[in-house]
Amino acid sequence: MVKLNKIYTKTGDDGSTGLVDGSRLQKNDSRMTAIGEVDELNSALGVAICTISDDRLVQALRVIQNDLFDLGADLATPAQENDDFAPSDMVLRVTPSQVERLEAEIDEINERLEPLTSFILPGGDPSAAAIHLARAVARRAERSAVAAAQSMAINPKALAYVNRLSDYLFVLGRHLNNDGKVDILWVPGASR
Repeated sequence: MVKLNKIYTKTGDDGSTGLVDGSRLQKNDSRMTAIGEVDELNSALGVAICTISDDRLVQALRVIQNDLFDLGADLATPAQENDDFAPSDMVLRVTPSQVERLEAEIDEINERLEPLTSFILPGGDPSAAAIHLARAVARRAERSAVAAAQSMAINPKALAYVNRLSDYLFVLGRHLNNDGKVDILWVPGASR
């Protein structure tokens, strides 16, 4: 269990921050950018949850918020030599079951949706709009994690999770728009 007695440590005043293994790096490092954007995604989901009245959806999103802390911890744990990214008592990693759970939830929601006939514009119900904003933040977090993975070893399941999460948020946004019935469709060139 995490215990925080003091919020400020002053150790980051020089522009560095600590990782799980005790190593330090600059706060603008690509790893830290990805971690920060995962944190921003979690905050966007917290705002979206405030607009949703369906307790089952709120609970599913709370599970995802917890997963996002797992994801942040995974990203903040540098890989060891020949790391297979398996979790242990001392190392928190995103696991295949977390990705698979998202896939099952995507499939369940997608079965009820109206077929897409165009790209959709974010909006409609306020809860759908909030989820679409979180989806866009998820895509940015994914891009940052992929950028970090170009220069360091990152858990492939962490990358899969954030990719799948943006898909989940897309179908959830459509679900919140009356299963796609009130989606706002993109009309190419409509304002020409």
